[in-house]
Amino acid sequence: MKRKILVVEDEIFVAAEIEHVIEEMGFTAVGIAADERSALSLAAQADVALVDLNLRDGPTGIRIGHVLAQTHGVTVLFMTANPSQLGDGVPGTVGVLPKPVTDRDLRAAVAYAVARHDATEATPPPRLKLFNGYKSAGAAN
Repeated sequence: MKRKILVVEDEIFVAAEIEHVIEEMGFTAVGIAADERSALSLAAQADVALVDLNLRDGPTGIRIGHVLAQTHGVTVLFMTANPSQLGDGVPGTVGVLPKPVTDRDLRAAVAYAVARHDATEATPPPRLKLFNGYKSAGAAN
């Protein structure tokens, strides 16, 4: 099944590049959301979401990630230049990839998040900080 990925990022050039990589990898980008309202309006279409913390409507990324994961069953991976804002993590989300990211980092993180969604074994990329004791795709929540 072709996984659908939501990009929650307010920097349009960064978001467009992420979307391009997602599509090059063979996944479907369901859209770019620059704020909470638009992110939640696309939630039902997404399997996986890449979520920044500080968006057009302020520091709403943590709340968006929590709602996407807990309410909509979306596999959430944060991508932010401010990983310390997440503390020990957000319940129900996978982890955080610190920005800036290389193309290789992004591809590895997307592949890992999709594997998490599909509950298949995968090795997390080296720069990805996992939350909630996640060790592999088969780890319990």
